[in-house]
Amino acid sequence: MAKQYPSIAPAQRQFIESQRVFFTASATADGHINLSPKGLDALRVLDAGTVAYLDLTGSGNETAAHLRADGRLTLMFCAFDGPPMILRLYGRGRVLPRGGSAYGTLLADAFGGVEPPGARQIIVLAVDLVQTSCGYGVPLLDYRAERPGLVRWAETKGEDGLAAYRREKNRVSLDGLPTGVDETADHTVV
Repeated sequence: MAKQYPSIAPAQRQFIESQRVFFTASATADGHINLSPKGLDALRVLDAGTVAYLDLTGSGNETAAHLRADGRLTLMFCAFDGPPMILRLYGRGRVLPRGGSAYGTLLADAFGGVEPPGARQIIVLAVDLVQTSCGYGVPLLDYRAERPGLVRWAETKGEDGLAAYRREKNRVSLDGLPTGVDETADHTVV
């Protein structure tokens, strides 16, 4: 039932852009696998071969560490309403650190220059494979609202508090790999 494509077709783009949640998966050859849910209108399809998401400060920064070490990244989207479908984007990712020129340009171009509280970095995925599958096993769920907790937490911390938190909690992965969160902003992490 799975079908593969070399790039994102217009109908697939429409599907991606209509989802309220997506999942990221990354790993190194011998470390822990990371799988994280993302929401809050964070993802943009830039073109048929590129997507980006605005990554907010959280309890860890595994994806950034994995991209530095290996580069592989998969994003998965599931239809929780409407016709069933699962869509995966496979490729190589890179990190645009907050405050850097590439980050600022993409923030302006793709996100209307709006930086939500707690913004940490932008993750860019160069897509080399799109795969769709039936999604028959995905339950039907009703969307009610975004959870306000992460934004409130970031607003309460403030810029200085967030910077201190990232230095304490986001500098290394579970496996001790550097994430690049404390490097200069104009250093693009590959």
